[in-house]
Amino acid sequence: MRPLSNDLRKRVIDAVEGGMSRRAAAERFGVAISTAIRWVERWRTSGSHQPDRQGGDYRSHHVEAYAAEILMLVEDTKDITLAEIAAHLKDRHGRAFALSTIWRLLDRHAMTFKKNRARRRTAKA
Repeated sequence: MRPLSNDLRKRVIDAVEGGMSRRAAAERFGVAISTAIRWVERWRTSGSHQPDRQGGDYRSHHVEAYAAEILMLVEDTKDITLAEIAAHLKDRHGRAFALSTIWRLLDRHAMTFKKNRARRRTAKA
């Protein structure tokens, strides 16, 4: 979903700054009352009517705090599993991370395991 236009934001803010209530401005311009309240509050605190960035990653910094330790574990124990890393973090730091979170950390640090023909497990001897 895209943010509403800057022009609409500016008109709502100008109407409120001109003496109209936030509720009346919201009704006049066809936006939710809570939206008008947030826009005006943002205008008054920051002086900006531009929308904030949408989306993005808000949680990877939690596991990133343990990145050095995780990377050292992988270096020391080449065949360590994601579950073993998660168990280590739970035992040592009391922090629980999903296996996919640990995988994404390893991927960001270029520590991925790729299969090749020499490692085929289903081939006959």
